[in-house]
Order: sequence, then C-alpha cells, then structure tokens
Amino acid sequence: MAHAEPARQAGTDPVAKTPAGALLVLGDVVTDVVARHRTALQTGTDTAADIRLAPGGAGANVACWAAAWGCADVRLAGRVGADAVQWHRQQLAAAGVRAHLIVDEEAPTGTVICLVDGASGAERSFLTDSGAVLRLRPDDLTSALFDGIAHLHVSGYLFFGPVSRTAAVAALRRARTRGVTVSVDPASAGFLKETGTERFLDATAGVDVLLPSRDEALLLSGLPELTSAAAQLSRRYPLVVAKQGAQGAVVCRAGAVLGAVPAAEASVVDTTGAGDAFTGAFLAARLSGADPLEAAAEGCRAGALAVGRVGGRP
Repeated sequence: MAHAEPARQAGTDPVAKTPAGALLVLGDVVTDVVARHRTALQTGTDTAADIRLAPGGAGANVACWAAAWGCADVRLAGRVGADAVQWHRQQLAAAGVRAHLIVDEEAPTGTVICLVDGASGAERSFLTDSGAVLRLRPDDLTSALFDGIAHLHVSGYLFFGPVSRTAAVAALRRARTRGVTVSVDPASAGFLKETGTERFLDATAGVDVLLPSRDEALLLSGLPELTSAAAQLSRRYPLVVAKQGAQGAVVCRAGAVLGAVPAAEASVVDTTGAGDAFTGAFLAARLSGADPLEAAAEGCRAGALAVGRVGGRP
C-alpha cells in the first residue's frame, strides 16, 4: 500500500507566485517521427501518410510551452544521446528554454513514432524507444540547476525506469528541502499500468500538484468517473488538475471540486503534445499569479493551439 506524505492544509494554494523565480522542468527530450495517415493502417502493404521529424518529449514540450506562455526563466534537465544533442539544444534555445542536456555516450536519444489517425479525430498512438531518457541519474542534477527556482515540474516518464525514478525522487526531495513546490504529470497510462500505480504513488508522495489525463486519473484512483477520481486524488496531492481533451479540465483541491473548465474551440490536426501544452501554460499562469481555475483556462487555450498544428511544440 502506498503512503503519501501529509497533504498541505485545505485552503492552501500550492505553486504560489514567486517574483523572478524560475521554472525547472525535469524530463524527457526525444525526437518525434510524426506520421499522419488519412485512412486506416493497412496491414502488409502501404498506407499513404504525411511524415515529419520534430523535437519532442513531454518534459521538453512543457518547458517550451511555459516559455511561450510568458515564463521568463525556464530550465530543462534531461539525458540525450550524442546523435542528436546539438539539434535539440538549438531547438530548445530557439524556444527560450535554458537546456541542461546530459550527453549519454551509450544510449541514443529517445525516439517516439507518433501515428496520427486522420480518420479518427486525429487521435494518436505512440511507439516509444526511451533511449537515454530513462538513464538520467541523481548526479546528473547539479545544485546550480535548483538555484533561484520557484517551482519544479517532473515528467512522469522518469518514474517508469528504475534509474531515472531514483533521479526524479532525489529531485523531489531536493526541491522540498529548498521549500520549492513540485508538480508531476503522470504522462502515460500504458507505462503507468506496466510500472504499477502503487509504485508511482509512493514515488510521488509529497508532490503539490498532479496533472493527470482522464485515463491516468481513473487508473491512479481506481474510480470509474473523472470528477470523483480527481477529488479523491486531491486528498493525496493538494491540487489535482485532470485533463480531458475536448471536454476541458476538472480542478480539485484537498478533496473538493473547485470547478470544471471548458475546452477552448479548436480545429484538430494533431493531438500530439496537447496535454504538454496545457501543463506548460498552466504552470506559467500559476507562476504569474493566476488562481487554479484561471490557470486551467490558460492551459485549455494552449491545448487548443497545440491540436491545430503538427507536433508537440508551440
């Protein structure tokens, strides 16, 4: 059974505004191969598709959207292979993110093949080779990375490998020692199921804000309905913002429902990275002083922009 650290008292507001404070994102930097096919995949033969290469990774995407949404000091730490490190550094710098990329000489950069089904509302499926992502180690995270930060966000993908999970937990502890708030996005219902919900809940004990998708919230809570699931999870994590795509988001704090936020109008092309866009904009808004519902509305705006273009970056 998982045991959470005591939650902050009801009524407290995690991720309070900190003037000039930086956002540090710890997570995955990957190369996305996005294939948009307009008809169903045909086994054993060709299916026409539009294919492009794009920088991605849930953690990297969140950092880029936070910078695009006005967060002045966004830092990103992650592991990449020597094969693509320069390209990723350039892409992140161009997005306004200060990247601390550790080069792994033994593993390639993580790669994700995103299959976007144009016949099913641009819904996507992923084929994931984590590569260097899950090899992040505690000693990769220098003390200087944490200097001056107001908030730490950790991509859930790091909790799905034993080595990177150790690094993620060490980062959570370091943040709490410094009085820094922490958020986590569970990132993948499939990997969460494989890893085990109890292991994830134990590893994220003491986190201030959880930003799950609908499927992740249901899986972590064991409940069949989203609002109830988010409310239950907010007894463990003081603030829970459950994302549900075209249905917007549900915001819960300390066991109570604060409200539901509708999705912004969107023309859907590719849903890859929509949840990352929500998270990045949400965190940027919170760090600038927005309340949770206002920040969730900003997240929905960013998500609507994300689905209107190919790839997961702004």
